[in-house]
Amino acid sequence: MEITVPHPWPGTPAEAEAIQNELRGRVEASGSVAPRTVAGLDVSYAGDGGGARTRVAAAAVVLDAATLDVVEESVAVGMSDFPYVPGLFAFRELPTLVEALRGLSATPGLLVCDGYGLAHPRRFGLACHVGIITGLPTIGIAKTAFVGAHEPPGPARGDQAPLLLDGVEVGRVLRTQDGVKPVFVSVGHRVGLDEACRLALALAPRYRLPETTRRADRLSRDRLAAA
Repeated sequence: MEITVPHPWPGTPAEAEAIQNELRGRVEASGSVAPRTVAGLDVSYAGDGGGARTRVAAAAVVLDAATLDVVEESVAVGMSDFPYVPGLFAFRELPTLVEALRGLSATPGLLVCDGYGLAHPRRFGLACHVGIITGLPTIGIAKTAFVGAHEPPGPARGDQAPLLLDGVEVGRVLRTQDGVKPVFVSVGHRVGLDEACRLALALAPRYRLPETTRRADRLSRDRLAAA
């Protein structure tokens, strides 16, 4: 998979914020997609992941959208040099994630990030950044809230509640299984929010987290342990 990153990797938080502010206007927050394949992206960190220079493993796992069987896997190991700064977490992961994506032989129809899209202080989280870099439809499905306020969704699978930031809906709190903790879905690029929630449910038929995240998390952890 060919990827051209439209900016140099930043060395400081100020440079990183400038990149986010420059690129966020390119996000397309609408659209529908019927992908034949879906790639889950995840990154694992050595130790507690909080150091200034940390070994990371990034995984891209491509699933058949209908069966959720694994079609292809790619993993890259690298060093994360960017400091841990809330709101700039993407810059700790993107360089190695890009290498994992470049290792895929075919281009997926949808990318699913373990993180945020528009649910971000500058409306440009990891899922938005990955979407802009690749040009592909992208959504973010996070385990916990980062920004915004919300009411709890109903207890049943498919129940959802708006995630609001400054009075604007930036995501959705979605119950993927009856009686389990919800996940936090937000638009990354070229997919509307209703569509993102539909896709999240389709990718999570049995467990709280989508199969894309579960498979990519396992692969990245296993590769890091073997490094």
